Amino acid sequence: MSTFDPVLLAVIANRLDTIVREMENTLLRAGRSAVINMARDFSCALITGDNRLLSTAEGLPVHVIGTEYLGEAMCDLHDDIAEGDAFLHNDPYLGNTHPADHTILVPVFYEGEHLFTTAAKAHQADIGNAAPTTYMPFAQDSYAEGSLIFPAVRIQRGYRDVDDIVRMCRRRIRVPEQWYGDYLAMIGAARTAEARLKELCDRYGPETLKTFVEEWFDYSERTMKHVIRRMPRGTIVGSGRHDPLAPVLPDGVPINVKITVDPDEGMVELDLRDNIDCVPLGINESRACATNNVMTGLFNSIDPEIPHNAGTFRRVRVLLRENCIVGIPRFPASCSVATTNIGERLVVTTQRAIADAWEGYGLAEGACGIGPGFAVVSGADPRRDDEPYVNQKFLGSQGGPAGPEHDGWVTYGNSVTNGLMFRDSVEIDEQKYPIRVREIRMRIDSEGAGRRRGAPGAVVAYGPKTAPMQAAYVTDGFVNPPRGTRGGGSAAPSVPFKLDAAGMRHPLEPIAQVEIGPGELLGHALSGGGGYGDALLREPERVREDVLSRWVSFERAREVYGVVFVDELLTDALAVDEAATARQRAALREG
Repeated sequence: MSTFDPVLLAVIANRLDTIVREMENTLLRAGRSAVINMARDFSCALITGDNRLLSTAEGLPVHVIGTEYLGEAMCDLHDDIAEGDAFLHNDPYLGNTHPADHTILVPVFYEGEHLFTTAAKAHQADIGNAAPTTYMPFAQDSYAEGSLIFPAVRIQRGYRDVDDIVRMCRRRIRVPEQWYGDYLAMIGAARTAEARLKELCDRYGPETLKTFVEEWFDYSERTMKHVIRRMPRGTIVGSGRHDPLAPVLPDGVPINVKITVDPDEGMVELDLRDNIDCVPLGINESRACATNNVMTGLFNSIDPEIPHNAGTFRRVRVLLRENCIVGIPRFPASCSVATTNIGERLVVTTQRAIADAWEGYGLAEGACGIGPGFAVVSGADPRRDDEPYVNQKFLGSQGGPAGPEHDGWVTYGNSVTNGLMFRDSVEIDEQKYPIRVREIRMRIDSEGAGRRRGAPGAVVAYGPKTAPMQAAYVTDGFVNPPRGTRGGGSAAPSVPFKLDAAGMRHPLEPIAQVEIGPGELLGHALSGGGGYGDALLREPERVREDVLSRWVSFERAREVYGVVFVDELLTDALAVDEAATARQRAALREG
């Protein structure tokens, strides 16, 4: 029986989350690249001195679950860790997600003891790849990818930069000042947390905090065990498929997830071993991504309020195998795109499998991939003497999946981030980069229909002002759009396109690096999320609201949801014809 004061337990737990949020605010305010200070493609976390995940606050699931692996690498590679050190880590073979996620690790000492490690992870716009993008789906291996890899390299000693490492980055990266600004922001975030943790030690003492850590993990484990004990018993297998990547994978990538729930033991097992081997492409999952994405699918499906820490993880067993596309890659298999495409398929396949098997649990499939709405764009800026620019745009909005009792989240983004990222400010993008944004609007009839519908996607079109712009993107969901569950419908596919100077629309390859000239626009019709349950059971008033929002057309309301209106006019007076709706739904069920 615990004797630790439960009020103090809650106070310290929330104080740790507050420290992480202060880290996040530091990165958001101080980061130089748009991918950080607008899109919020970063996360912060705290781990214990013995490398157990402690606190993540609002960290992106794909970033923070597995942070403990980074601490393990730091400790394994260095036997002289000291106060004032900081380490740069982006090695996907030693616990990082993918090379573009640079992580600063700062060991926190108190009275000579390594009690905590702070971690600030931020996606970089450029990392020295062979091409100006941080996603290289067709890289045959790590060498072809070309990124700079830092396996927990000491970048500060005694609170001062190791200039050799900084010079390496500034020499190789296309936008050195941008990278250096982001590096300083990460250092600032990690050092801010170091100071706050020392203040916490001053207030409560190291022994109280050590006791808290064990009690907090035990509490989290009990919470997870309680949730699992209410779940149905059984073993299920979910299957999904990523779109083709010709010529290596012309039929796409099959994804299999085996899920075993044992309520008596309070354990869930997630088995990813029955998948294909690593491929000579940049889409292989790192160990961290395979683990965090399948766990994200589980947490989405049962109780998103469960703390994400080492105590909770004691109740989840993830089985991986070496040299597996969703397992443990062997160097030099490239993990360039590990955080998104295949990883997102892991998330949605897991949550849909649970929904298919057990009513009241799980979700439909959400949108996947980083198509043109999220492209990495590059070029020369004529406004600044042709200074090079490289950055990822987050202008699109993909639809979230429906659940048992809720519609999909409109600002979902993608499946590995669960709506926690931001969308770029059009005005700031147009000021910082030589681009113009023609449109961002919701895409009508793109939602997966259901008793609870998926969210619609968006339509985006943007391009350069006066000089050519390169754009690299990795669309998924063009061939295999997000699927519904329990009778719910699939969402519209994700479609890349180009608008020429005359406004004519031309299709683009789903995965490509393209040049967009002045007067042309890069376009993307983003997919929505899958639906949950029979669309003919959706309340007519909800369909009316969707029609008034211009998310569902009158025709789709009538032919898919079976809802008929008195007059098809988009005004507040729009009214459901209840008798005609009953007849239409009966006819659709019979037909």
